[in-house]
Amino acid sequence: MEITERTRNGVTFFSSDGMDAAGGVVHGFSTRLGGVSQGMWASLNLGPSRGDDPDHVRENYRRFFAAIGASGDRIVMTNQVHGGVVRCVTTADVKADPYDKVSYEADGLMTDLPGTALVVFSADCIPVLFYDPVRRVIAAVHAGWRGTAAGIATAAVERMRDVYGCRPADILAAVGPGIGPDCFETHEDVPNAMTAALSTCVLQHIAIKENGKFAVDLKTINAMRLEQAGLDPDHIATSRLCTACDPDRFWSHRKLGTNRGSMAAAIQLA
Repeated sequence: MEITERTRNGVTFFSSDGMDAAGGVVHGFSTRLGGVSQGMWASLNLGPSRGDDPDHVRENYRRFFAAIGASGDRIVMTNQVHGGVVRCVTTADVKADPYDKVSYEADGLMTDLPGTALVVFSADCIPVLFYDPVRRVIAAVHAGWRGTAAGIATAAVERMRDVYGCRPADILAAVGPGIGPDCFETHEDVPNAMTAALSTCVLQHIAIKENGKFAVDLKTINAMRLEQAGLDPDHIATSRLCTACDPDRFWSHRKLGTNRGSMAAAIQLA
């Protein structure tokens, strides 16, 4: 499977060829291109908490959902806390406005409700979307380094299996654009967290730099965790694009700090 850049009606996003080919689902990883926000939020800011004009953000959602083919009247979001919790969505979680309050904390969402868009946010952290075309179940997770170490991607697979009866071998996964190892320079706390969670097998995805710091490949580590959870390697698509290297297309917390908008990854059963 591959992740491909697409532009529809002026909105640029990325999607998994494998999920598109499977049918029955629409999805996309946003960029910062194609919206109406201005200033430091220009232009497709999808973060309701970034301080942007709410009407601009609502219009950005309308454009993004239209581009990926999703309906925007049934949205589920979450307060992300860099953890390992995946929430099973109910009808009570569904909202029509991205500014409606959310009372719970989780870094993953899953559902079998048709027409319900699951949304997670990122600006360097790794967004991962899941689709089981057999059981017709979807999930979306936000995997920062803490969430990666906590096994958020694995938790999504296990929850899809335990709650909905999904077979891991049937699940398709798309690991979206996020910070790459060359830009994700860390102290030893991040490698220590990864090795504590995954043992020495993770060391192949961690390099020591000349300055004594570490380069950690979060996307590849998440893909490895998905394989360990039972996914077919051919069912995992991983974007190689680095959000910190491409500020014209992506928001990057590492490069911009808090003076920025947010990308979103969304998936919806048709």
